[in-house]
Amino acid sequence: MTEYHGLAVTALRGTGRQVDDEVLAHIWPTHHENVHLYGTHTVDIAAELARLDANGYRPSAPPTASTSHHISHR
Repeated sequence: MTEYHGLAVTALRGTGRQVDDEVLAHIWPTHHENVHLYGTHTVDIAAELARLDANGYRPSAPPTASTSHHISHR
């Protein structure tokens, strides 16, 4: 998950958006409310692997209004 945060920040900065390092210092890579830590997890491995790009990553989604407060727009 942390690696995807880095990729997202790099992509945003590559488009000219400024991402404040002070804000990034306070972002935790997981949100425990969304993670089910106990029980049975079923994963379709073939389907997940089919979604990966040439570099082995899942495609990123553009930032939404709900995540825009994490990004400094200067």
